Amino acid sequence: MNFGFTEEQELLREQVRRFLDNKCPLTEVRKIAESKAGFSQDLWNEMAELGWLGITVPENYGGLGMGWVDLIVVLEESGRSLFPSPIISHNLAIDALLSAGTEQQKETWLPAMASGQKRGCIAINEKTNWHTPEGIRLQGLQERGLQEKGKQRSNGYSLTGEKHFVSDVDAADFYIVAFRADDKPEDITLAIVDSSASGVKTIMTETFDKTKREGILSLSDVVVPKDQILSEGPAATETLSRLLELGAVAVTAEAVGAAETALNITTEYAKERIQFGAPIGRYQGVKHPLADMYVDIESFKSLAYYAAWAADEVDGSLSRSASIAKAYASDAFVRIGTDSIQLHGAIGYTDEYDIQLFIKRSKWMRPAFGDTHFHQDRIAALSF
Repeated sequence: MNFGFTEEQELLREQVRRFLDNKCPLTEVRKIAESKAGFSQDLWNEMAELGWLGITVPENYGGLGMGWVDLIVVLEESGRSLFPSPIISHNLAIDALLSAGTEQQKETWLPAMASGQKRGCIAINEKTNWHTPEGIRLQGLQERGLQEKGKQRSNGYSLTGEKHFVSDVDAADFYIVAFRADDKPEDITLAIVDSSASGVKTIMTETFDKTKREGILSLSDVVVPKDQILSEGPAATETLSRLLELGAVAVTAEAVGAAETALNITTEYAKERIQFGAPIGRYQGVKHPLADMYVDIESFKSLAYYAAWAADEVDGSLSRSASIAKAYASDAFVRIGTDSIQLHGAIGYTDEYDIQLFIKRSKWMRPAFGDTHFHQDRIAALSF
């Protein structure tokens, strides 16, 4: 099998790289990260014009009709710049609509998402932070409508509760919410909740990495009409599992780019920092960690590429490949961040140096969509 990127994908990579180098260097990243929104609306609009927000959206809905392998190129480059953007959340919401949405729902939301007019995110985790369907506890109470021939006609569900650890919760125009209906609590239901709906409130929480925003989605008697239900039962559970797996693939792809930049920054520092009359990069105590960092990056990069390929296929390999990639990357990226700081010495911890931004990203990435232990257990379970 040829795992090389096509000429078009390499051209896409070059385009993204030029855009981010020119529009959002690390100096600009710092400014955006300190802003109230946490991302740049102007850059978001430019990304929409370039077509990146609709990469996985079919052409008949206004997108480019490409796949996750193409998207992984954009995510890897955005990670390389630590680009603050809700692009991962946005694409997970797109996949939810593609996997479980009705034709009417797709026609309503996908063109607006591809054009950048609407942003979505997924609201799955609760206080338990379990990255499985079993962690869903939010209950949906049936809303009753008018009496019809002696029977109550259901108008949908009413949701009251909270969703925690919701990435880009404040930037989203709608949420894909997972809950359990009171009439069939054994099943998962996925629904679209508009951010402007009565009873919807967002509460931002402080994160270690300011380039990544998340918070709590608070729901108080929020009515979800029947036409906003995406799927129910086994189909919803399958979609939910896929979203969690794709999330693991997406953050791993960003980690590839971020880790490579951390390695490059540290390597350049090792060439310039003089100690005992020579650049520290000449010493084995510096060379060996740099070599280990390179090997780790190449390892989980290959795993991330394969998982992205599996996301576009129907051979059932996504679950295992996503967990293998995330399990490796979760610990490896943190090691890379730690070693980068150590090779810089005490100054690496100071705000003046950019390298501290990368260890913060590694600490954010480690638990996102499941840490190493979670995915190692999952790999073992999927192997039998």
